[in-house]
Amino acid sequence: MTRERRSGVTDLDGDVVDPTLIRAALAAGDPLPGTGGFAGSLDGTLVRDVLGRRPLFVDRDDPDRWSRTLTDLARPRSLPAGCVLDAAGERRVWSLPDPEASAAEPALGEVTDAVERSVRAVDPDGLAVAFSGGVDSAVVAAGVPEAPLYVAGFDGAHDVAAARAAAEAMDRDLREVTLSHADLERAVPEIVAATGRRNPMDIAIALPLYLVGERAAADGYDRLAVGQGADELFGGYAKVIDPADDHRVDADTVRGARRETVATLPDQLERDVLALRTAGVEPVAPLLHDRVVSAALALPERLLVADGERKVALRAAAEGLVPDRVRSAEKKAVQYGTYVSRELDRLARQAGFKRRMDDHVGRYIADLCDDAYRPRGER
Repeated sequence: MTRERRSGVTDLDGDVVDPTLIRAALAAGDPLPGTGGFAGSLDGTLVRDVLGRRPLFVDRDDPDRWSRTLTDLARPRSLPAGCVLDAAGERRVWSLPDPEASAAEPALGEVTDAVERSVRAVDPDGLAVAFSGGVDSAVVAAGVPEAPLYVAGFDGAHDVAAARAAAEAMDRDLREVTLSHADLERAVPEIVAATGRRNPMDIAIALPLYLVGERAAADGYDRLAVGQGADELFGGYAKVIDPADDHRVDADTVRGARRETVATLPDQLERDVLALRTAGVEPVAPLLHDRVVSAALALPERLLVADGERKVALRAAAEGLVPDRVRSAEKKAVQYGTYVSRELDRLARQAGFKRRMDDHVGRYIADLCDDAYRPRGER
């Protein structure tokens, strides 16, 4: 099932993007030219799409050296999303559109068409699906009906129970990755090395993805379909519901708060792509295709949040794709739904890093990584 890795400007599935699309996007300043994102070298210029859907790094001391991974460069820095780098230097060429809200009915029609087209366009070859039982991953899974579904979590975890119920409702094959403390202890240093991050939130989010990707790769799959982007684009976060009274966002409108969450995607995607790639799979994110992004950005507030319900438009678009009980299901953030955050905290305390200490889990992660890279005779 191994697919050839390709050079040039590649998208989030590792496929080469038509260079004429990117040249036209550069000439017109079009940030959403109809791709799944891209990063690489084109005509001697480094380019990275407006949402940073694929990582791209440049050596701080030698800008002529670049890579799609951190580990290939001595002093890597990320090329910011929406930027190019050439002999004239680095500059921003694309910014995320900020369209006026469309009328509800045509906006919902655009989203429904974009979501269905994107999930059905996914190539099933060598593909598995990261599946949590929520509407995001269920919609992605619906587009590839023959692909196996994978869920990770500790015994009794919410995500595992939700995935079982959803897979049964969809009549799909579900493979469970039961996590252990040994899995976390082994994987944490590997994720830190791949992503360059040690903060507990990033690590807790990346761990379930990494361990699912690792299991899928061991089973012979080299691509993992994910639901990334749905929460950001469609208003999936609680802080979007009543932003004027929520200190976690600066905006005081639903659409403004949604835009703030979309702006976090480049940083999140860099972490997730690097972690999954290190696990042995390439991520496939159909809900981040330009057509979905463009349609979602035009949604009016009541199709993002209504009467406390989030992701209104996505749930409506999922009608007919997934069973009603699945498209209406609420889920926890992955780090909590899998119990990974809880068990990282437990491991930290067992290792002597008590909760009364500042950043006790972060200190444990740093200690775990330092021990992993210490010569064996010094451990």
